[in-house]
Amino acid sequence: MKQLVAYACLGLLVAVPAPAFAGAQQDRMKNCNAEAKEKALQGDERKAFMKKCLSNKPEAPADKKSAQQERMKNCNAEAKEKALKGDERKKFMSSCLKG
Repeated sequence: MKQLVAYACLGLLVAVPAPAFAGAQQDRMKNCNAEAKEKALQGDERKAFMKKCLSNKPEAPADKKSAQQERMKNCNAEAKEKALKGDERKKFMSSCLKG
């Protein structure tokens, strides 16, 4: 009887995360298919694209990093235009990078 209860609990634990994963995977599949169709890919090109697209992890961290790099570039350019040096530059860069 204890084994039956244990198996039932284990079954519930395994079954619960599956729909969440399936939904995310289905969304990724839908997005990749749409992008492949947009690019009019066929045959081996489509297979290669789909494989790469479906295996990719979310790109949010990379976008965040490049946004930060872009902000740094703009702040540096503005500080250079203003000919800021030393403490003035540090203060300006700090406030500029904070937004």
